[in-house]
Amino acid sequence: MLLFFTFFSCKQKEGNNKPITNEDSVEEVKKQSLDGVWELVSFYNYKDNAIVDTIVNNANNRQVKMFKDGKVMWSRRAPSDEIDYFGYGSYIITDSTLTENLEFGSVAMLKVIDTMQVFNFELILGKDVFTQIDLGPEGDRIFSENYARVND
Repeated sequence: MLLFFTFFSCKQKEGNNKPITNEDSVEEVKKQSLDGVWELVSFYNYKDNAIVDTIVNNANNRQVKMFKDGKVMWSRRAPSDEIDYFGYGSYIITDSTLTENLEFGSVAMLKVIDTMQVFNFELILGKDVFTQIDLGPEGDRIFSENYARVND
Protein backbone atom coordinates (compact mmCIF):
# COMPACT_ATOMS: atom_id res chain seq x y z
CA MET A 1 0.00 0.00 0.00
CA LEU A 2 2.88 2.33 0.77
CA LEU A 3 4.23 1.75 -2.73
CA PHE A 4 0.81 2.74 -4.15
CA PHE A 5 0.84 6.06 -2.32
CA THR A 6 4.49 6.68 -3.13
CA PHE A 7 3.78 6.15 -6.83
CA PHE A 8 0.82 8.51 -6.85
CA SER A 9 2.51 11.15 -4.75
CA CYS A 10 5.12 11.56 -7.50
CA LYS A 11 2.69 11.72 -10.42
CA GLN A 12 1.59 15.08 -11.83
CA LYS A 13 -2.06 15.89 -12.37
CA GLU A 14 -2.95 16.65 -15.97
CA GLY A 15 -3.63 20.29 -16.68
CA ASN A 16 -1.51 21.79 -13.89
CA ASN A 17 1.90 21.42 -12.32
CA LYS A 18 0.69 20.68 -8.80
CA PRO A 19 1.88 17.22 -7.65
CA ILE A 20 -0.72 14.76 -6.40
CA THR A 21 -0.43 14.46 -2.63
CA ASN A 22 -1.20 11.51 -0.40
CA GLU A 23 -4.50 13.19 0.47
CA ASP A 24 -5.40 13.24 -3.24
CA SER A 25 -4.60 9.53 -3.51
CA VAL A 26 -6.72 8.70 -0.48
CA GLU A 27 -9.59 10.74 -1.98
CA GLU A 28 -9.32 8.78 -5.25
CA VAL A 29 -9.55 5.49 -3.34
CA LYS A 30 -12.58 6.75 -1.39
CA LYS A 31 -14.39 7.49 -4.66
CA GLN A 32 -14.32 3.80 -5.61
CA SER A 33 -17.71 2.24 -5.24
CA LEU A 34 -19.43 -1.11 -5.50
CA ASP A 35 -22.39 0.53 -7.26
CA GLY A 36 -23.01 -1.39 -10.45
CA VAL A 37 -23.30 -4.94 -11.73
CA TRP A 38 -20.62 -7.54 -11.01
CA GLU A 39 -20.14 -11.09 -12.27
CA LEU A 40 -18.46 -13.88 -10.32
CA VAL A 41 -15.32 -14.99 -12.17
CA SER A 42 -13.50 -17.24 -9.72
CA PHE A 43 -13.07 -18.49 -6.17
CA TYR A 44 -9.94 -18.78 -4.02
CA ASN A 45 -9.36 -21.27 -1.22
CA TYR A 46 -6.85 -20.19 1.43
CA LYS A 47 -4.58 -22.00 3.86
CA ASP A 48 -2.53 -20.01 6.38
CA ASN A 49 -3.87 -16.82 4.68
CA ALA A 50 -2.28 -17.80 1.34
CA ILE A 51 -4.18 -18.79 -1.79
CA VAL A 52 -3.83 -22.54 -2.31
CA ASP A 53 -6.47 -23.12 -4.97
CA THR A 54 -8.18 -21.09 -7.68
CA ILE A 55 -11.47 -22.28 -9.13
CA VAL A 56 -12.70 -20.55 -12.27
CA ASN A 57 -16.47 -20.12 -12.23
CA ASN A 58 -18.37 -22.38 -14.60
CA ALA A 59 -20.25 -20.33 -17.23
CA ASN A 60 -23.31 -22.54 -16.68
CA ASN A 61 -23.45 -21.47 -13.02
CA ARG A 62 -23.50 -17.74 -13.64
CA GLN A 63 -23.71 -15.48 -10.57
CA VAL A 64 -24.18 -11.73 -10.57
CA LYS A 65 -24.33 -9.14 -7.80
CA MET A 66 -25.87 -5.71 -8.11
CA PHE A 67 -25.09 -2.86 -5.73
CA LYS A 68 -26.85 0.51 -5.75
CA ASP A 69 -27.43 3.16 -3.09
CA GLY A 70 -26.76 0.86 -0.15
CA LYS A 71 -28.82 -2.06 -1.54
CA VAL A 72 -27.50 -5.40 -2.79
CA MET A 73 -29.10 -8.18 -4.78
CA TRP A 74 -27.46 -11.30 -6.07
CA SER A 75 -28.63 -14.22 -8.14
CA ARG A 76 -27.05 -17.49 -9.21
CA ARG A 77 -28.06 -19.52 -12.22
CA ALA A 78 -27.43 -23.24 -11.85
CA PRO A 79 -29.42 -25.13 -14.51
CA SER A 80 -28.35 -28.54 -13.19
CA ASP A 81 -29.63 -27.64 -9.70
CA GLU A 82 -33.36 -27.42 -9.04
CA ILE A 83 -32.77 -24.93 -6.23
CA ASP A 84 -32.78 -21.22 -7.09
CA TYR A 85 -30.41 -18.93 -5.22
CA PHE A 86 -30.90 -15.20 -4.80
CA GLY A 87 -30.79 -12.71 -1.99
CA TYR A 88 -31.66 -9.07 -1.37
CA GLY A 89 -30.76 -6.64 1.37
CA SER A 90 -28.56 -3.73 2.33
CA TYR A 91 -24.81 -3.31 2.45
CA ILE A 92 -22.12 -1.11 3.93
CA ILE A 93 -18.48 -0.90 2.85
CA THR A 94 -15.38 0.56 4.42
CA ASP A 95 -11.94 0.66 2.84
CA SER A 96 -11.44 -3.01 3.82
CA THR A 97 -14.81 -4.55 4.75
CA LEU A 98 -18.14 -5.45 3.15
CA THR A 99 -21.15 -6.16 5.35
CA GLU A 100 -24.33 -7.49 3.76
CA ASN A 101 -27.58 -7.65 5.73
CA LEU A 102 -29.94 -9.93 3.79
CA GLU A 103 -33.65 -9.32 4.24
CA PHE A 104 -35.20 -11.54 1.58
CA GLY A 105 -34.21 -14.42 -0.69
CA SER A 106 -35.10 -17.59 -2.49
CA VAL A 107 -36.58 -20.48 -0.52
CA ALA A 108 -33.10 -21.96 -0.06
CA MET A 109 -31.67 -18.61 1.07
CA LEU A 110 -34.56 -17.93 3.44
CA LYS A 111 -33.44 -21.01 5.38
CA VAL A 112 -29.98 -19.44 5.70
CA ILE A 113 -31.38 -15.98 6.49
CA ASP A 114 -33.48 -17.49 9.31
CA THR A 115 -30.26 -18.38 11.12
CA MET A 116 -27.90 -15.66 9.88
CA GLN A 117 -28.79 -12.35 8.23
CA VAL A 118 -25.51 -10.43 8.48
CA PHE A 119 -22.54 -11.51 6.39
CA ASN A 120 -19.16 -9.88 7.01
CA PHE A 121 -16.32 -10.06 4.51
CA GLU A 122 -12.86 -8.65 4.05
CA LEU A 123 -13.06 -6.46 0.94
CA ILE A 124 -10.42 -5.82 -1.69
CA LEU A 125 -11.85 -3.27 -4.12
CA GLY A 126 -10.33 -2.17 -7.39
CA LYS A 127 -11.79 -0.08 -10.18
CA ASP A 128 -13.28 -3.02 -12.11
CA VAL A 129 -12.72 -5.98 -9.76
CA PHE A 130 -13.46 -6.86 -6.18
CA THR A 131 -12.88 -9.78 -3.86
CA GLN A 132 -14.99 -10.63 -0.84
CA ILE A 133 -13.15 -12.90 1.57
CA ASP A 134 -14.76 -15.11 4.22
CA LEU A 135 -12.77 -15.04 7.44
CA GLY A 136 -12.60 -17.80 10.02
CA PRO A 137 -13.30 -17.29 13.74
CA GLU A 138 -9.69 -16.25 14.36
CA GLY A 139 -9.60 -13.85 11.41
CA ASP A 140 -7.83 -16.17 8.97
CA ARG A 141 -8.78 -16.06 5.29
CA ILE A 142 -10.78 -19.17 4.32
CA PHE A 143 -12.51 -18.64 0.98
CA SER A 144 -13.19 -15.81 -1.45
CA GLU A 145 -15.46 -14.89 -4.31
CA ASN A 146 -13.80 -12.77 -7.01
CA TYR A 147 -15.92 -10.49 -9.20
CA ALA A 148 -15.41 -8.38 -12.30
CA ARG A 149 -17.53 -5.34 -13.17
CA VAL A 150 -20.01 -5.88 -16.00
CA ASN A 151 -19.55 -3.02 -18.43
CA ASP A 152 -22.57 -1.36 -19.98
